[in-house]
Amino acid sequence: MALKSTNKVETNLYEIEFDASKEVFDAAVEKVYRKEVKKINIPGFRKGKAPRSIIEKMYGKGVFYEDAVNEIIPDAYESAVKEAGLDVVSRPEFDVVSIDDNGVVLKAKFYVKPEVTVKEYKGLNVTKEVKSVTDEDVNNEIESVRARNSRVVDVEGRSVENGDIAVIDFDGYVDGVAFEGGKSENYNLTIGSGSFIPGFEEQIIGHNVGDSFDVNVTFPTEYHASELAGKEAVFKIVLHAIKFNELPALDDEFAKDVSEFDTLDEYKADVKAKLENKNVKAAENAVEEQLINALIENLEAEIPAPMFENEAENFVRDYDSRLRMQGLDLNTYCKYTGQTLDSLREQFKPMAERQVKTRLALEKIVELEGITASEEEINNEYENLAKAYGMTADKVKELVDADAIKADLSVKKAVDFVKENANVTVK
Repeated sequence: MALKSTNKVETNLYEIEFDASKEVFDAAVEKVYRKEVKKINIPGFRKGKAPRSIIEKMYGKGVFYEDAVNEIIPDAYESAVKEAGLDVVSRPEFDVVSIDDNGVVLKAKFYVKPEVTVKEYKGLNVTKEVKSVTDEDVNNEIESVRARNSRVVDVEGRSVENGDIAVIDFDGYVDGVAFEGGKSENYNLTIGSGSFIPGFEEQIIGHNVGDSFDVNVTFPTEYHASELAGKEAVFKIVLHAIKFNELPALDDEFAKDVSEFDTLDEYKADVKAKLENKNVKAAENAVEEQLINALIENLEAEIPAPMFENEAENFVRDYDSRLRMQGLDLNTYCKYTGQTLDSLREQFKPMAERQVKTRLALEKIVELEGITASEEEINNEYENLAKAYGMTADKVKELVDADAIKADLSVKKAVDFVKENANVTVK
């Protein structure tokens, strides 16, 4: 297998011609024959036992050629691209130039990574603003912890109030006819949550356990079920129980239950320290965001469209993986949201473009500054990946190429380099 020629068709678009020797091609044809002969019936021979020469005589000499070409393409193409020294960023389009007694000659057309210029990446001006932590911030954080540690208790001797949980049966009618999805039993409705049609929850307030009553509402004109949009409805209600979330007392015992501290004051101080640390990290992230924006602005490159398309596809696949972790899949998600794969790709397109431009800019800085990752850093990254995925480092090394790890680490170090050389104004 050898590269015959390399031709630049247009900016970032190349075409290469490469071949496979007669021996390689004949071996591929023989392999295909042995796989396919099992399915072929030839009169006078048992099924799967017909000689190759007889099959070729009956169906033509090239009967196995197409599958044989597909068999040799991956290795031949990879070898040719490596010999050409090209960094391919798109799926290749293949074409057979010739097949004869000397072997097969193929062509492949593809896009390559563009030439990149980053006009400025040292001395970039950015602002770092660390938000201070107020007593209100601390109190809000502690209140959310109290809410997570609350317990539901029954209410006795009073009617429904805002914030209560009303356990109800409801049965909805429009123009005297029940509609789909308008009925439920023993439904736990938090009053004031705004989870039901406007005006519904307010009409539960003031009623007592055992009451049966009507709730009159009008569906919003923008309601998702078009057949109900703007329609007046009556819901038959039965109130079975009233409950509410009882918050734990805000005292030293609470602090002991939710933290490693013995007093509420110590716990509050720790909450404040963690919020301050969180704000510092948020400020650091904002600085990095500003620097990335500046690098993208200073980037000059004619980027092939397939690079953006491939990255958008990566976002879609990643989204599908996250959905599956939640017990869904992409097809089900699209069905219920009314989206399509194309609309999802379009949705991810801006993020994909930003990701591609960021990577190209940082890779250029890696090249210009001679940034690289040490063996120790690469091995540490393998260890981190092993812990994250619950496997041995040796297994990760089998699955993830060291050059890919090295490239990713170098890009991260390029971000640090740009930060270290930036002019940061602290507010």
